[in-house]
Amino acid sequence: MMKKMMTLHAIIIGEKAKEPLHYVDTIKAVKSKGLEGDRYFYGQGTFNKPQLSQHVREISIIPYETLLECNKRLDKNLDFLDLRRNLVIKNFDVDVLQNKVFMIGSAKFRIVRTCPPCRYLSRLLDVDIMEGLKYIGGYRASIIQSGIISVNDEIIY
Repeated sequence: MMKKMMTLHAIIIGEKAKEPLHYVDTIKAVKSKGLEGDRYFYGQGTFNKPQLSQHVREISIIPYETLLECNKRLDKNLDFLDLRRNLVIKNFDVDVLQNKVFMIGSAKFRIVRTCPPCRYLSRLLDVDIMEGLKYIGGYRASIIQSGIISVNDEIIY
């Protein structure tokens, strides 16, 4: 059976911690830093603390299909912006990408770990996001090579 093509559905950034995020169509992914213009790129994210490993803060990824499941669990109508992850990928298959360098646009990435939900997000949204995203909170990735990524780019591995 043919695997469905993985594509970049949305790019989400926010300049400062705790502030609302917004969608962009195209952005530069900068090696070892993050998405140009995002709070983690500037070291302004909620989790940019010296004691926390920063290479895992560069990019957060969430499968497109996660939002529907989260909303079903919580009986809510949340948007991808509410989940506060950078990249939304359609037909995302972690088994295919695990331990591989993959490309989106001209940038290269590697998944470094899962991105479980946190109480901070529950407080921000006033819902039990710990339950909503349990085991489906997404992934964190490092940027291996800088490049430009755009909505609808295919994930190449």
